[in-house]
Amino acid sequence: MIFKDWLTLSHWIMLGLLLGFAIAHSGLAALRPWGEAKIGARLYRLLFASVSIPLATILIIYFFNHRYDGLQLWQLRHIRGVFTTVWVLSAISFIFLYPATFNLLEIAAIQKPEVHLYETGIMRITRHPQMVGQIIWCIAHSLWLGTSFTLLTSVGLVAHHLFAIWHGDRRLEARYGEAFLTAKARTSVIPFQAILDGRQTLKWQEFLRPAYLGVLAFVLLLWWGHPWLMTVTAKVPW
Repeated sequence: MIFKDWLTLSHWIMLGLLLGFAIAHSGLAALRPWGEAKIGARLYRLLFASVSIPLATILIIYFFNHRYDGLQLWQLRHIRGVFTTVWVLSAISFIFLYPATFNLLEIAAIQKPEVHLYETGIMRITRHPQMVGQIIWCIAHSLWLGTSFTLLTSVGLVAHHLFAIWHGDRRLEARYGEAFLTAKARTSVIPFQAILDGRQTLKWQEFLRPAYLGVLAFVLLLWWGHPWLMTVTAKVPW
C-alpha cells in the first residue's frame, strides 16, 4: 500500500516522456544521412528541431510541475553549502551541455548543418560533453530535491545519454571512418582521462570564445529568472 501511495502516475508518465524523447531524438539522428539525401540538410534540421524541441519542452515543464512527487528520499537543503554547491554544479553542467552553441547558425539552419569532428576545447576533456553535463545536472537537482520522481527522471536522462555515447560514436565512425578512430584514440569518454594519461593536452586559450560568454550569460539569466520560470510553468495544467 505504501509503495502504491508514493509511486504516483506521474512517475510512469515521465518514463513515457523520456522514452518518447529518446526514440525521437536518437531515431532522427540515426536517420540523418538518409533524410538529408531526401530533403536536404537544412530542411532535415528544421524537421529534427520541430520534433525534438516540443518534446523537450513538454518534458521540462512536466518535470518542473511534478518534481516533488513521490517519496522524499533525502532532505539536504538545510545543510550549509548545499545551495551554493547545487548552483555551481548546475553552472558547470551547462558548460558541458551546450558545446553546440559554437554553431548557432547551423542549429538555426541559416548555414548548412554539418556533422563536425572536433578534438579541441571541451572535447579535450571528454568526447561526450553533453553526457557529462547531463550527469552533473542530474546530480545537482537530485541532491537539492531528493524525491523519487527526480531520481527516476535523472536515471532516465543519464541512461539516454549513456546510450548516446555508443550511438554517437557509431554514427561518427560510419561518417568519418579512420579519421574518427584516430580522434577517438586521442580522446576519452571519462572526463580528463585522456589528459591524465598523456593522450591529450588541455589548452585553456581554446575556451576563450564568445560562446562561453553566452553560456555564462545564460546561467546568470537562469539564476535571475528561476522563480519566474517556476511560476509560469506551474500554470500549465499537467
